Amino acid sequence: MDFTDKNILITGISGFVGSRMARVLADRGANVFGLLRRRADGKIPHNMQRLCLGKEVSLIEGDLESIASIGSAITASQPDVIFHLAAQSFVPRSFVDPNETMLCNCWGTSNLLEAIRIKDTDPVVVFAGSSEEYGLVLSSEEQYRQALAKYGTIFPEPERMPEVPIAETNPLRPMSPYAVSKVYGDHLMRNYWYSYGVRTVISRAFNHEGAGRGNMFVTSVITNQVMKLKFGETDSITIGNVNAFRDWSHADDVIEGYLIQAEKGRYGDVYNQGSMRTNSVMSYLLMSLEEAGYPVSKIETFKGKKAVTEPNEPDRSPIFGLDFEKTKVDGMMLRGELEYNIEDGGVIAHAGEKSIRIIFNPERFRPAEVPILLSDTKKIEALGFRKEHTVTDIIRDQLDHYLDEKERRGSY
Repeated sequence: MDFTDKNILITGISGFVGSRMARVLADRGANVFGLLRRRADGKIPHNMQRLCLGKEVSLIEGDLESIASIGSAITASQPDVIFHLAAQSFVPRSFVDPNETMLCNCWGTSNLLEAIRIKDTDPVVVFAGSSEEYGLVLSSEEQYRQALAKYGTIFPEPERMPEVPIAETNPLRPMSPYAVSKVYGDHLMRNYWYSYGVRTVISRAFNHEGAGRGNMFVTSVITNQVMKLKFGETDSITIGNVNAFRDWSHADDVIEGYLIQAEKGRYGDVYNQGSMRTNSVMSYLLMSLEEAGYPVSKIETFKGKKAVTEPNEPDRSPIFGLDFEKTKVDGMMLRGELEYNIEDGGVIAHAGEKSIRIIFNPERFRPAEVPILLSDTKKIEALGFRKEHTVTDIIRDQLDHYLDEKERRGSY
């Protein structure tokens, strides 16, 4: 789509993805409008300042929990496309305050769709769903038995094993209030296409990262601590469940996917956005250490067990019928040869003469965990989408961001 002179309304414009999308669209000649909650200090949000977003973007004060303010935003922007990105998106927070998550994500989405219907406007609406909607994805018979023993019931029951890579037709088993709220929005978007002809397209984006990712998200938790280690501000790293596998994409790839869906997506349809690879939290941490100048030659638990030499060594053996970028540690975990638990206490990473303690913090473990996410992206690729970035690209982007922020604060 040629976005020149197109009117684009972005909800959540001050967020990690919203601000980057605004920058991309402004550079392509679009008229960018952003729905933004009133700030007591009157300042431009940090993400927008960092990306030098000023007069190129028209900010409209509003709140998703107020249908009147959404209606006013639609009147002011007359949008050709709405990218609905606004959400309470931090999974652990949704366990602490599920009502907040439901108000923002469910009621807010309902208000947006109702405002479009009532005002009889006809924008394309791209909804930022989430891979978290898939939730409990079963990758092996052993994992299925463990999940059944833990939860007693698995619904829907698996029809194939393994259930990865995850296609849009995979069962939805959300494992957090956040994930449930996204399932609600996903279905409501399609309902408004079926019922009222609102031109909705649903994206289920897998984890997307990069510079400016919120400090509470695991990739930033990792890279921030790695750089503090580099600058002597800490002598260890604290982390939660290192066994979790995620399909990590660069945010810029995901933004391109959103734009393609706005142009070519079928209304009422669902598209995965991901990298078609999966890597463990442990691997992301070890790769981050390597990129920061700590090539890890060996890891072992505090008691000297579960030792792995050259853990970052590339492993290109096919798994789940795919050949994707992963490490030796990833391969061992995916084949069931290696697993860490809280009782291990943590891991020592040996990098030259330096021994780095990686401490497992039980408080960082979720009440209900999503074990693995691995996307099947053939459907969006048929629209012309191609990923451009590697996991290493993401890590470098985040490490560089830490240096940039440190320089801005004058902390050298």
